[in-house]
Amino acid sequence: MATTGTSRGSYQPVTWNSNVSSYYLLVGTTGLLTVIGLIMVLSSSTVTSIAADESPYAAFLVQAQYALIGLPVLVAAAHLPVRWYKRLALPGLAVALALLVAVIFLGEIRNGQQNWLPLGSFAFQPSELAKLALAIWLGTVLGRKQPLLGRWSHAMMPAVPGAVVVLGLVLAGGDLGTALVMGLLVAGAFFVAGVPLSFMALGSALAAFVVGYVFILQQDGGDRLQRIIATYGAECDEASECYQSLHGLFGLGTGGLFGVGLGGSREKWSYLPEAHNDFIFAVIGEELGLFGTVLVLTLIAVLGLAMSRVIQRHTDPFVKVATAAVGCWVVGQAFVNIGVVIGVLPVIGVPLPLVSAGGSALITTMAALGMVISFARTEPGAAKALAARGSVVRKSLAVLGGAVRRR
Repeated sequence: MATTGTSRGSYQPVTWNSNVSSYYLLVGTTGLLTVIGLIMVLSSSTVTSIAADESPYAAFLVQAQYALIGLPVLVAAAHLPVRWYKRLALPGLAVALALLVAVIFLGEIRNGQQNWLPLGSFAFQPSELAKLALAIWLGTVLGRKQPLLGRWSHAMMPAVPGAVVVLGLVLAGGDLGTALVMGLLVAGAFFVAGVPLSFMALGSALAAFVVGYVFILQQDGGDRLQRIIATYGAECDEASECYQSLHGLFGLGTGGLFGVGLGGSREKWSYLPEAHNDFIFAVIGEELGLFGTVLVLTLIAVLGLAMSRVIQRHTDPFVKVATAAVGCWVVGQAFVNIGVVIGVLPVIGVPLPLVSAGGSALITTMAALGMVISFARTEPGAAKALAARGSVVRKSLAVLGGAVRRR
């Protein structure tokens, strides 16, 4: 059993009860999911890249560049003090809102959604940055007002108007999938902050009404309604709106226990749309089988477990609420993506965090998890335990260096 007290020069073994478990679980799962994502993007994109007269490594190299950009962002976020996140909450939300407004007037339309902002030859999704900004801002306002959240007036102001504005701007671009993920983010923040369940139930009902309105009455709502009918109705074949889901299931069903082998997918040969993006989980199931899909699910579950541990152990209300928001965002989005691939949910176009191709999503998710890693570093006893482990590593390297010199 690990001890809670740690002195410099000694360290505790990393067990579930150790002070640094959250830190190492977050670092390990984030790294493993990112590496798996790079491997699977390479495997699932080679055929389509060749068909487009590009290098077979084109999509992989782009994703690798984004990962290399995201790595220092993650490291910087992991070392930023908690007080700086609180200071950046309001400016960060203001920047995110300005970018979301800019998308409405200057954005590019891709796949029927106006959610890309071009900057020269580069384009990014401000809605991804808005997720992180909203999580930090909700952590600040709800954490500060936590003792007063039993009153409806304090539970509403200013968190609800701020969240509604962000969600409204995202919906204005037609990005319903991202709006649903943001809804999970807001719900997680409100729940951990201690907002009354009756208030959350009313908010959920209103959100469901808005989602129904967007699905059915929006200009392209007819296509979305057809997706719902195709997913849950009897008429589900390759000629219907569930073509993509069917081929995702074909890939998962072909994989069996251990898969057809890395690179051996048949569905990626232009049968499965977005094979290296929204439906990369299907390619994982086809090439790596049940073993690969369970591995990814386990890593996502461990990531969520590590964040729940930060929520339980940390003493700062801001950290608790912001971590809950990020946890519901990342883990919730992962299970929404997987639900779409296995046909439980209609196709709404959200990537698998850290795994699917996409620079904006990858960099922002790495930044958000870097922030949670920073929180894990400030858990009770964690800073001292990490310093002690660093001291032991330095002494070990010094001993090895001395042995080499004596030779």
